[in-house]
Amino acid sequence: MPPAAERAPWRWLAAGRASRSLVLVVVFVALLLDNMLLTVVVPIVPTFLYITEYEGTNSSVAPARTEPAPPALKVPPFSSMFSYFDNTTVTVSGSTSAMELVNGTEISPPSQPPATSPPPPSGCPEGEEFLAKENVHVGLLFASKALVQLVVNPSVGLLTNRIGYHIPMFIGFVIMFLSTVMFAFSGTYTLLFIARALQGIGSSFSSVAGLGMLASVYTDDFERGNAMGIALGGLALGVLIGAPFGSVMYEFVGKSSPFLVLAFLALLDGALQLCILQPSKICPESTKGTPVFTLLRDPYILVAAGALCFSNMGVAMLEPTLPIWMMQTMCSPKWQLGMAFLPASISYLIGTNLFGILANKMGRWLCSLIGMAVVGISLLCVPLAKNIYGLIGPNGGLGFAIGMVDSAMMPIMGYLVDLRHTSVYGNVYAIADVAFCMGFAIGPSTGGAIVRAIGFPWLMVIIGVINIAYAPLCWCLRNPPAKEEKIAILSQECPMQTKSYTTQKTLRDFPLTDDSDVEAENAE
Repeated sequence: MPPAAERAPWRWLAAGRASRSLVLVVVFVALLLDNMLLTVVVPIVPTFLYITEYEGTNSSVAPARTEPAPPALKVPPFSSMFSYFDNTTVTVSGSTSAMELVNGTEISPPSQPPATSPPPPSGCPEGEEFLAKENVHVGLLFASKALVQLVVNPSVGLLTNRIGYHIPMFIGFVIMFLSTVMFAFSGTYTLLFIARALQGIGSSFSSVAGLGMLASVYTDDFERGNAMGIALGGLALGVLIGAPFGSVMYEFVGKSSPFLVLAFLALLDGALQLCILQPSKICPESTKGTPVFTLLRDPYILVAAGALCFSNMGVAMLEPTLPIWMMQTMCSPKWQLGMAFLPASISYLIGTNLFGILANKMGRWLCSLIGMAVVGISLLCVPLAKNIYGLIGPNGGLGFAIGMVDSAMMPIMGYLVDLRHTSVYGNVYAIADVAFCMGFAIGPSTGGAIVRAIGFPWLMVIIGVINIAYAPLCWCLRNPPAKEEKIAILSQECPMQTKSYTTQKTLRDFPLTDDSDVEAENAE
C-alpha cells in the first residue's frame, strides 16, 4: 500500500478534529442517548412496579388465605328427598351442601355482603389505593435523576473551566453506559432508584460540557442559534423515540431489551468521542470565567433560567402521572402509555429545528413568551381527553411550545454571558442545566403528591396557570443592557438585533493544539 494511502485515514481524522460540524454531531448523539434513557423508563416503570409489587404481593398472599371448602354432595337440581324425622318429602336444589342436608331440611344460603365499590371496568388494573401511592413512588424515582444532576452541575461547570470540555464529555459517556446496564438488570425499586440517580451524574457531565463546547466553537450569534437548535433536535429526537420505543419493546420483547439497545448505542458514541474529541487532552480556558454566584445575581440570566424551568416542569409532571391516570380512567394497555407522548415528541422536534432559525428573526424574547403561554393552555386541555386520541392535540401543542422556549433560551444564555460577563460558557450552561433539573426534580416529586391529594386535573390547572403567569417576564429579555466594561467591546447597542460580536479573547481553532496558546499570544 502506498504511503499516501496509509496516511489518508489519519488526514481525515485530523480534518475531522478541526471540524465544528463533527463536534456538533458528537453533542447531538450525546443528548440523544441521554434523553432516550430519560424517557424510555416512563412507560416501563409504572407497569413494572405494579406487576412486581402489587400483583406479586397479592398472588403470594392469596393462597395462604384460601381454605378448602368441604365437598358438596352431587345432587341434581331440584331433586326430592324423604325425611325419616317427620315422614315428609322436601325439594332441595343442587347447590345444597352436605352440612345442610344433615339437619334434614334445606337451609337458605347466607346473604352476600353489599359491595363497597363497583368492580373496575374490564381491562382496568385493580388496586386504586396502590395506584394512588404509586404516583408518589414513581414521581420520586423520576425526580432522583434531576435532583442528583442539580447538585453535580455547579461542580461540572467549574471543572470545564479548569480542564476544558473533552474529558467531562467522556466521563459522562462512561457513567451513562453504567447506568443503562444497571437499568437493564434491576428488578427492585431500590436498584432502579440508584440507576436513575447515576444517570443524573452522567447527564450533568454530558449536557454541561456539550453545550459549553458548542458555545465556544460557534462564536457568531446567528450560527450559535442554529447549532443550538440542531443540538436540541438531538434532545427532542431522544424524547421522541424514548417513550414509544420503551413501551413497544417492553410489551413484546421484555424489560431489559430497550436498555441493552441503548447500551450498545452508548458504546458507539464513546468510540466517536475517542476519535473526535481527544478526551485525554486537557484544554483549560485561557480566560477565567465569571463565578456561578455572580451569574446567579444577574436578573436577566435568572429570567431565562426560570423560563426553561417552568416550561419543562409541565412535561416533567406528566411523565409519572399521565400513564397512571390513563391506567385508571382509560384502561390503557401498556403500549399506549408510551405512545401518548409521541405527539409531544414529534412537535418538539419540529419546534426546536424550526425556531432555531425563526427565533433569531422574530426576537427570542417574543418566541419564548408565546411558547410559555401555549404551554399553559395545552396543559389546561390535557384532563379534557377521554381516550388516547384526545391527548394528541394537547400533547402536540405542549411539545411544540416547549421547543419554542428551549430553542430561544439556550442561545440567549450564551449571549447574555458575552454581553454582560466573560465569554466562558461552562458556568452559564451549568445554570441552564440546573434550571432544567429543577423542573424535572420539582415536577415529578410534587406532582405525584398533588395528584394523590387533589387529583390529576387540578395538577394540570396549577402548572398551566403558572406558565401563563410567567410568560410576560420574557419581555424583559427584549433588550438587555450590556455591562459598562463591555460596551467598548461590543460594536452595537441593540443586542437582540446583533448578528455577530467580538469576544474578549482571541478565537482559536478547535480542537486546541499544543502550540495554540503561543499562536494566540503572537497574534495579540
